[in-house]
Amino acid sequence: MPVFFHNEQIRFQLKNKLALKRWVNDIIRQYRNQTGTLNFIFTTDDYLLAINRQYLNHDNYTDIITFDNSDDDKKIEGDIYISIERVKENAEKLKINFENEVHRVMIHGVLHLLGYEDKSPAKKKNMREQENQALKLLTNITN
Repeated sequence: MPVFFHNEQIRFQLKNKLALKRWVNDIIRQYRNQTGTLNFIFTTDDYLLAINRQYLNHDNYTDIITFDNSDDDKKIEGDIYISIERVKENAEKLKINFENEVHRVMIHGVLHLLGYEDKSPAKKKNMREQENQALKLLTNITN
């Protein structure tokens, strides 16, 4: 299971790491792909803003930035940067559980690597449906 979790400039403890690794791998297999090296990097708003400016020429905060490192169409590899500060703020704003929001953002990054986009309302709706299906699978794994 080549799924790794890292922290950058933040103290953050992800719960149920082994179950989350299985979940991510299961989702990738459901889409008939295999997992290459997949890094989840949990960080701060400022760290992610610097990445956004440097690599994407965007000057705004975001909860996630995903870099696809795949050379093979059927092997999912990449770096998924997640701002824990932004996720926490979004969870509070949406009145949902912080951990659930972390999981939603994690799978959002994986779905991007699987080819899903969210730039139009229809694509965003489809992405949300895929996230919800994946989150149901996680509930089955962790319960």
